[in-house]
Amino acid sequence: MKTDIPDSQYAIQLVGPDELRLNKSKAVIRPGPHQVLAKIECVGLCFSDLKLLNQFSGHARKSDIVDGLAPKILAEIPSYVPNDEPTVPGHEVVCRIVEIGDEVKHHTVGERCLVQADFRQLPTAGSNAAFGYNFEGALQEYVLLDERVVVDADGGRFLIPVEEHLGASQAALVEPWACVEDSYVVLERQKILGTGQLLVVAATGHQIAGVVESFGNAPPAAVTAMVSADQRAAINSLGIAEIKFIDALDAAVDEGFDDIIYFGNSKADLDILNDKLTVRGIINVVLGGDRIGELVNVGVGRVHYGFTRWVGTTGSDAAAGYQRIPVNPEVRDNDSVVVIGAGGPMGQMHVIRNICSGRSGLTVAATDLDDHRLESLGKKCAALAAENDVTVELINTKTDPLTNSYSYWALMAPIAVLVEQAIAASKPGALINIFAGIPATVKHELDLDSYIENELYVFGTSGSTIRDMKIVLEKVTSGQLNTNTSVDAISGMAGAASGIEAVKNRTMAGKIIVYPQLHDTGLIPLSELADHFPKVAAKLIDGQWCAAAEEELLRDA
Repeated sequence: MKTDIPDSQYAIQLVGPDELRLNKSKAVIRPGPHQVLAKIECVGLCFSDLKLLNQFSGHARKSDIVDGLAPKILAEIPSYVPNDEPTVPGHEVVCRIVEIGDEVKHHTVGERCLVQADFRQLPTAGSNAAFGYNFEGALQEYVLLDERVVVDADGGRFLIPVEEHLGASQAALVEPWACVEDSYVVLERQKILGTGQLLVVAATGHQIAGVVESFGNAPPAAVTAMVSADQRAAINSLGIAEIKFIDALDAAVDEGFDDIIYFGNSKADLDILNDKLTVRGIINVVLGGDRIGELVNVGVGRVHYGFTRWVGTTGSDAAAGYQRIPVNPEVRDNDSVVVIGAGGPMGQMHVIRNICSGRSGLTVAATDLDDHRLESLGKKCAALAAENDVTVELINTKTDPLTNSYSYWALMAPIAVLVEQAIAASKPGALINIFAGIPATVKHELDLDSYIENELYVFGTSGSTIRDMKIVLEKVTSGQLNTNTSVDAISGMAGAASGIEAVKNRTMAGKIIVYPQLHDTGLIPLSELADHFPKVAAKLIDGQWCAAAEEELLRDA
């Protein structure tokens, strides 16, 4: 198999903000001792590729890895391309291993694999490393991967074996479906992080209560506190050996705390405390019967990329704030769900996933600004809705603005004001899923008084886990889920940049699948396939992409 590997390849490279280039002679780098070389079968285009395109080195996943691998190891990986280094986007992929290094222990030549793109064990300053971001991705014919990156400390493989009978597009689209799955089954932390860093801030006149009751299996390693002299006894009674008292919030380390408990109601304090949360941190606002009375500047971008969480209580007991946090943010019986931006590829997946969730009494409102996209969605979900006894309403909010309130929101557009609007139109106890990645640096003023009084919960996830991928792969392998329902167009490398532009302009209702081995094939919507490849079009099933059409395409093109 080694003799079949060329010296160069076609690749789409991102070299700067909004600077995509088709490189027809990118070097194919052979694997070092710990590395594997994989040949790409196909890759799906994702809206996240567009966010990387726009932000480039400013993207939370394009920056340096700050922990998990030594700099010496990272320097040995040619496909590690942080910051301003050109990268190859594309993370929804199926590939085949064609060559391995002498020290590779967990992979073999010939294996067909999915790539779990989200390397959560390798943090960056604002998120984590990822395939197709600070590691080169799949919009090329061959990709180099390092086993020290794609095998975790427990031996879990980020290259997940996939059966031969599955079509390439079926397999590649497991990744975006897994990202959707993760946003519903992610386990939320409900206690103060054991061995973490805790910041307690109490305004004058506020009682400190419920802190010890919020400890998890272990107490925090250290406490930093800004409290008055008569409140210090409550802090000292926590039983923490390392306590640091400060006189001003500026003395608290930025992004240094896993938990922040604030007893008070000052907007000025909360605006500052927002910046003190670290990745996966929780801020618990204990109002003690007061109101803030002003909007608070909340880092909504970090809710998605940094997994930060805001909770609170109108009472005086901090434990009540933590008790609001769900085990996972799954839809519930009798939820009224609204998916904002439902006509796009990921929105369609959310709608279909919720329809098939098995919950009783569910209603789903699917909104978009494009009638064509809504019509496409309606055709895909009508039979599923009837089968699952779910009421589905399709709404073009350009002509028919939302007037109802909802108990579950899924936001597909990376627009901060949507979070504000969701809080205003939520039923008590509503869950608000920031699925689209608002840039990590973005803040937005939110009505925390209403948020806390109505016991709402805003959360976000980014990417998926190995577990999520395996859950979805099993559904696809068994025939329970057909990921090809998402496909709207196909392309070779000549049309990949046009495909990303189509994602940007939302001109496709579904997924675009790129086959890198097809150098000269442009972007072709399935509705126009017969004009280009009539034999391929004849293989479609009810107009939908399928393995037989894919096989014919690779023969014909």
